[in-house]
Amino acid sequence: MTTFGSFVAGLETIAAILAVMAIVAAVEVAIPLHARGRWNRLHLGPNLALTFLTFATNLCLNVALLALVVALERSGFGLLRWLPLPPLAAGIIAVAALDLSFYAAHVSWHTFPALWPYHAVHHSDPTVDVTTTIRQHPVESLLRYAAMGAMVLIVGPSPFAFALYRAASAVNGLLEHANVRAPRRLDGLLALVTTWPHMHKVHHSRTATQTNSNYGNLFSVWDRLFGTFTPSHEGTAIVYGLAGLDRPELQTTRALLAQPFRGRGPDPARALASS
Repeated sequence: MTTFGSFVAGLETIAAILAVMAIVAAVEVAIPLHARGRWNRLHLGPNLALTFLTFATNLCLNVALLALVVALERSGFGLLRWLPLPPLAAGIIAVAALDLSFYAAHVSWHTFPALWPYHAVHHSDPTVDVTTTIRQHPVESLLRYAAMGAMVLIVGPSPFAFALYRAASAVNGLLEHANVRAPRRLDGLLALVTTWPHMHKVHHSRTATQTNSNYGNLFSVWDRLFGTFTPSHEGTAIVYGLAGLDRPELQTTRALLAQPFRGRGPDPARALASS
């Protein structure tokens, strides 16, 4: 695929994500986990502004990373090309490896004080719904793609496996942040495999022990394997946000972009280190 083709495909992906966001927002109205409050109105503008900024950043980064994936395929570089694996097995391993790279990166954002302030922009949302999904600081996008790039260099995924992971990750991200109520039994069954509908809500808690858990992006297996899993049913009664960052003047687009360079609020990295 040419760079121009990758760019067009990226624009089509953005359009698809926006369509899914609209559908999920409609489901939130029909079966909300929590009643809508003033923050659902106040955070909409800043969240959408950061969403479109992230779209622009990720579009460039994704084109560059896909070009690397294609280059590695042409050169035959990567563990998955050196091992005698059937295509299906190689694809499954590639998706799992990319998801593991996100888990490791996510843990690092909570562990290292230098990285936490950028990720805290996402956590500082006083409420969580589908618009919270792509509320990210541009520096977090760089960190996210750096982690994926490192894993791409190691395993050498096929372009199809890479595209499949990115698409599944985008859809799952919208679902795990959605303000949607699910029956406890269904939620428990889904949490055996993936991180929605309530498992990821725990991660947005103001309580450090909950915040420093449920890091998984697509699969819940990493949290279970590395001891960072908190039962998903706890996600139905979470107080969202970060203390000290709830004032409306701190939740504007400009303030959120400047947030990493001001006071950082409570630092889960310290809580994690002392726990």
